[in-house]
Amino acid sequence: MSELVQFEVGDDHVATITLNRADKMNAINAEMMVEIKRLWSVVRDEDQIHAVVFRADGNRAFSTGLDRVQGFKYPDNIWNKPDPGESLDPKHHNVWKPVICAVSGMCAGGAFYIVGGSDVVIASEDATFFDPHVDFGLVAALEPISMARRMPLGEILRVSLMGVEERMSAQRAHQIGLVSELVPHEELWARAHKVAAVIASKPSVATQGTVRAIWESLDAGRTQAMARGMSYTQLGNPLGIPQVENMLQSGKRKTFEVR
Repeated sequence: MSELVQFEVGDDHVATITLNRADKMNAINAEMMVEIKRLWSVVRDEDQIHAVVFRADGNRAFSTGLDRVQGFKYPDNIWNKPDPGESLDPKHHNVWKPVICAVSGMCAGGAFYIVGGSDVVIASEDATFFDPHVDFGLVAALEPISMARRMPLGEILRVSLMGVEERMSAQRAHQIGLVSELVPHEELWARAHKVAAVIASKPSVATQGTVRAIWESLDAGRTQAMARGMSYTQLGNPLGIPQVENMLQSGKRKTFEVR
């Protein structure tokens, strides 16, 4: 457990992960990295959790990335040097439960691992996105690659090369599809939770299968992806349909009609 990363699960099956290091602009240190990695395993393995909100405390920053002041320890063998940021990415941990990322303020560098691996990204109107790697003389590779599926090539290249000299606005992020919705800062947490709660109210076997099928299609050709998607419908549908029927009969879900 870490006070710098808070975790709670509500009766609505929504888990909330909150970065709690606002005084350091939520820069992620080694302690936080270990805790986030642990929490992704909890989210993945606990059946009572159906969806996740990932957010950050404070007004200035969602996160400015990995903590370069405290730094991280690496093995001497260069061929055994890990990517520390991969611990932040829910998809690296096979988390197929929908992750709603709520971004406010600055979102930079290593924070892209979290955004890049989320399923729905909602931002406050004051959010900005940038990558300072090249300003430190570092190759901007891993974080931009993790975001390349969410952003057009020209946009991610511009963010990666301009560094601290230019920040993508929330409005631009919304225009290019990186962010699906913009809300006032004071409404961000409530809106993210609302979206997560709606998703969590549906059969988790169906939402997890949907997330997994879509994400895995990105690493496959169309024919292979369609075949895999078909196998997921054959696995998930026989479980999900009875769950919906039980929910309707018990009154846990209202009757709906597509018009």
